[in-house]
Amino acid sequence: MKPYVEMTKEELQELRKQLAAQYKSFQGKDLRLDMSRGKPSIEQLDISMGLMEALCGGEDLTCEDGTDCRNYGVLDGIKEAKELLADMMEVSPSQVIIYGNSSLNVMYDTVSRSMTHGVMGSTPWCKLDKVKFLCPVPGYDRHFSITEYFGIEMINVPMTPTGPDMDMVEELVAQDDSIKGIWCVPKYSNPQGISYSDETVRRFARLKPAAKDFRIYWDNAYTIHHLYDHDQDHLIEILAECKRAGNADMVYKFASTSKVSFPGSGIASIAASQNNLEDIMKQLKIQTIGHDKVNQLRHVRYFGDIHGMVEHMRKHADIMRPKFEAVIETLERELGGLGIGEWTAPKGGYFISFDSMDGCAKSIVAGCKKAGLVMTGAGATYPYGKDPHDSNIRIAPSYPPLSDLILAMELFAVCVKIVSIDKLLAGMK
Repeated sequence: MKPYVEMTKEELQELRKQLAAQYKSFQGKDLRLDMSRGKPSIEQLDISMGLMEALCGGEDLTCEDGTDCRNYGVLDGIKEAKELLADMMEVSPSQVIIYGNSSLNVMYDTVSRSMTHGVMGSTPWCKLDKVKFLCPVPGYDRHFSITEYFGIEMINVPMTPTGPDMDMVEELVAQDDSIKGIWCVPKYSNPQGISYSDETVRRFARLKPAAKDFRIYWDNAYTIHHLYDHDQDHLIEILAECKRAGNADMVYKFASTSKVSFPGSGIASIAASQNNLEDIMKQLKIQTIGHDKVNQLRHVRYFGDIHGMVEHMRKHADIMRPKFEAVIETLERELGGLGIGEWTAPKGGYFISFDSMDGCAKSIVAGCKKAGLVMTGAGATYPYGKDPHDSNIRIAPSYPPLSDLILAMELFAVCVKIVSIDKLLAGMK
């Protein structure tokens, strides 16, 4: 079929009637499909059930160094867990603090601490007239929710195929000392699945911010979340690169096992310079007696080492890969060549990004919902929920069974076509 923009008004109107019939057929199926978030599927949760047997009743819960994981203490995490997460994050165990189950919680704490107590002796952000963050867009809605919650002004930075627009990042941080941070999902980004290029990472490490308390919030959530064994994205390690550039203190690196083991009971971590870690530990000594060391030990006993974790991720990939491929195949078959949408084809991560014609995303998502398919809200991938083009939609393939996913994407394609035709027809009046 030729591109919609090349069709006559009569051709579009006839096609619109056919699509309306297809849409009505979907409505008659009484669908209840949920693609609203990147939740692991039941099958993915099932492959981690061995965690429940990793610590059996009566088993010794003592670490190699004699730490009894049932008791208080060890604020920064047991040695074995630090080694496991450090290997996953490609850093030294000495650079790591182990937290509870959520890296998002660690990021929230990091922003909160900066607001109330500053960063390494700097003025607390709450005492400043203005605090700003750079936000690569489209991006992760929960990042934006944190900064919005604290009243931090967010500035959109466009994403490119190699990462954020670094010309813009460099210029903004150099001239404005009220810019205190930037959110980054550097590998298989949410939602586009983009991995930052070597040049982008090096430019991050060599930033010259006007604010001495500026920090890069490097959320490496999908560090080992590949779809393919022999076609994977690789990322330069940011802490080492910052140290090389003389900016060792400029980055916080976050990760977790949320989409490796159980999302509700994994382990999270932060990696940073020794100066940053000392600053963080001042808060932790007040905040907690220690995180869940039994769960840390459970993960260590189950995975053994990074090699066990990588093998485990291959099982995840075997479940995720057909779903990603089904989404891409459906989009190409149903929308390819029509000129009404573009989409990414990531090699890992949890999302596919779809861009409709300007002004169509909200209507597409609303149309899907009326027919029984719940998707991430249009605009969610932008600060304040405001997509200036109303075009970006995050597709989350992980949770539905494959058969439901294929059905959902066929419905999605019908909605894209209908809304696009309506926009084109409106322009012909």
